[in-house]
Amino acid sequence: MPFIKVIQPEKAEGELKVIYEDTLKKRGKIAEVHKIQSLNPQSLVNHMDLYLTLMFGKSPLRRYQREMIAVVVSSANICRYCIQHHALALNHFWKDDERVIQLADDFMKLDLSKTDLLLCHYAHSLTIKPNSINEEEFIVPMKNAGLDDRAILDAALVTNYFNFVNRMVLGLGVQLEDDGGKGYAYE
Repeated sequence: MPFIKVIQPEKAEGELKVIYEDTLKKRGKIAEVHKIQSLNPQSLVNHMDLYLTLMFGKSPLRRYQREMIAVVVSSANICRYCIQHHALALNHFWKDDERVIQLADDFMKLDLSKTDLLLCHYAHSLTIKPNSINEEEFIVPMKNAGLDDRAILDAALVTNYFNFVNRMVLGLGVQLEDDGGKGYAYE
């Protein structure tokens, strides 16, 4: 049960009803993380715009890499809601449940490409100890692996977005949907 009042789609009126209908069209479902913002509809619009830009917009990072970062960050924050949602999304691309579970458990034990390992290490470190990030240890190796400045920016944006969302979910008691978060549009 969320810690604050939530307006369900069937009770929504006016602007919120329109936003819910638009979210349903874009994502296939309305997630609890969206509903938790129902008392401030504009925040929901801005949140969805940012989410769609970062996770589905044009980027040098591939979609699976963005979902991989989401899982690593959410795992570091022990945000089961976001782990579940984005593990499902990542598995849409990887099609390997065991590999996704291992990523959430300990990405260092997973056989990842050098680039993916660097992205995970950066996302994890930026999450658990943001003041540890320095150019020599994190940025230079990513550049040497072929990531350009835009890719690194997008990795930082996705990492920080999920830190924000994890804290909103945890701080407001957002619960996983009854269907376990399945059925969203992943592409």
